[in-house]
Amino acid sequence: MKTKDVAAQYGLKQERFEAYLRSSSYKAQIKDGLLAMAIDDRADVNAIVEDYKRFEDDLAAKAARKAQEKAIKKAALASMLITSGFNFDGYTITKYSGYISGDDAISVSRGMAIFGSSTDVKDKLMESLVVIRRRALAELKEAAYALGCNAVIGVDFDYLTLDPQTAGLNGRTIYQPYVFGVTANGNAVVIVKDE
Repeated sequence: MKTKDVAAQYGLKQERFEAYLRSSSYKAQIKDGLLAMAIDDRADVNAIVEDYKRFEDDLAAKAARKAQEKAIKKAALASMLITSGFNFDGYTITKYSGYISGDDAISVSRGMAIFGSSTDVKDKLMESLVVIRRRALAELKEAAYALGCNAVIGVDFDYLTLDPQTAGLNGRTIYQPYVFGVTANGNAVVIVKDE
């Protein structure tokens, strides 16, 4: 029986059903032709379809669990408290999980003057610092979440600047960009609201 007929009869998506058959224990019972795929006439089509439906249900359940876990994580990261101090008013620290960090870097063009116009490196740097600080903080929160924490104390930033190099290549001068990096450091903790 052709898989397209089975799919139509049982209301299945043909491509997904065929992909399942190719990777399942039923692959010995199919004939994968150039124009169509068919299931051996001696095979129990109802059993194959039931197994496929269970497989699809399992995939849907896993996807739902993953989406739920992602939503929980997103909410936890959004509500995570961060301070440069070492406590939070109205909260008690119940667990210290240790030092964590988050990093990011960006390169900024040297701002070579071409035909009288130039790139303002200072403005590009300031715009870039906002972006990389936020990314470093996001990574810091991820590290705290991975440790089962809901807050970070003692947060500070370290900055790294790599001066641009000028390199010669085949008689030409290549101007490398500025590279700026930032590391957000802190201590991951678990806090509980005071009653």
